[in-house]
Amino acid sequence: MKASEATQRYFQEAADRLGLSNSMQKLLVTPMREVTVQVAFIRDNGEIETLIGYRVQHDNSRGPMKGGLRYHPSVDLDEVRSLASLMTWKTAVVDLPYGGAKGGVAVDPRTLSRKELERLTRAFVDQIHEIVGPDTDIPAPDMGTNHEVMSWFRSQWEKYHGFNPAVITGKPVEEYGAKGREEATGRGVGIMTSKMLKRLGRKPQECRTAIQGFGNVGSHAAKYLHESSMPVVAVSDVSGAYYDPEGLDIPELLRFALGNKGSLEGYTGAQKLPADELLYLDVDLLIPAALGDVITAKNVDKVRAKWIIEGANGPIDPEADQALEKRGVLVLPDILANAGGVTVSYFEWVQNRQHYRWSLDRVRQELDHTLSDAFEQVWQESLQSKVRLRIAAFMIAIRRVQRATELAGM
Repeated sequence: MKASEATQRYFQEAADRLGLSNSMQKLLVTPMREVTVQVAFIRDNGEIETLIGYRVQHDNSRGPMKGGLRYHPSVDLDEVRSLASLMTWKTAVVDLPYGGAKGGVAVDPRTLSRKELERLTRAFVDQIHEIVGPDTDIPAPDMGTNHEVMSWFRSQWEKYHGFNPAVITGKPVEEYGAKGREEATGRGVGIMTSKMLKRLGRKPQECRTAIQGFGNVGSHAAKYLHESSMPVVAVSDVSGAYYDPEGLDIPELLRFALGNKGSLEGYTGAQKLPADELLYLDVDLLIPAALGDVITAKNVDKVRAKWIIEGANGPIDPEADQALEKRGVLVLPDILANAGGVTVSYFEWVQNRQHYRWSLDRVRQELDHTLSDAFEQVWQESLQSKVRLRIAAFMIAIRRVQRATELAGM
């Protein structure tokens, strides 16, 4: 199933629950603009490399559009279209004054030198600078990009439009970035985990947790949960899964990864398993925080966790989602669970517009407040409408976008 089809299925179920007319559904689901561009740059050996880049701007009824820039071989128009739509619903469910967008280039950044990566980024900006800006569409980091790429993006955009750091978020703190932005998505996953356990009447110490992915999201989620006294018994990256039924030493794992170029390859402080085996461990909570479509109709029967929190975008396909619901597995959806990143991106944008910097404590307090409010609203919607949390989140988001669209008129 294509990524956009999965998103459309969830939208359709929620829209039907809300009684939206066919014309309103079509209006809300159709992207406002889709752009495909040629991205040509010079490789270090002097050859010309030509790649394809995308920017999909889905909806701006609630404010400027917001969404990351992804550098990955799997990037195509359908994937970007789906992710742009998810950003519309994600910003709406946490009530940020944004719409949704997404962009990227079909490339494996690991095959590029640092200079080639910079030339690629600047060439991409040359192609899309006229359709992005602090009042129209504000990019951010995503898979395969980081704060350094954001600096290059901002530098190139400002050559055309002048100084305005609010054009992009996820920048280094030294260049008008927000404190706490790097940890925000993973910390948000941790906050959501704590809120859900409290609603379920479970103590953190009783919740054995496995986290798939130990990159930016997974590592910060693991750190937050460990500090909350929750036993993280397994984590994984591309090198494999690392398991200790008594609970991993997360600070030691973080130190090891930091000194090993971010990889867990070679770690000997836990039992090593094949990477995919983490999904099937007998744990209370599973947090897929890596790629999408890791739990499908083919492997969902092997998943034994009681609860799942989607740290990644779209880690569970619709067929698997239905199977988990029938089994009574509670799933906290991606548009709510991993919204911490875009929330702190909003805080960064606000600071840039005000030319005023917040403290890390304030960023964390505001993040907790925003996510806690959103979680409670989704939880109550789920109870009142008697739907699973995913559909409750979509219903809240769609209702808000619909209202903004109607108030603005045609």
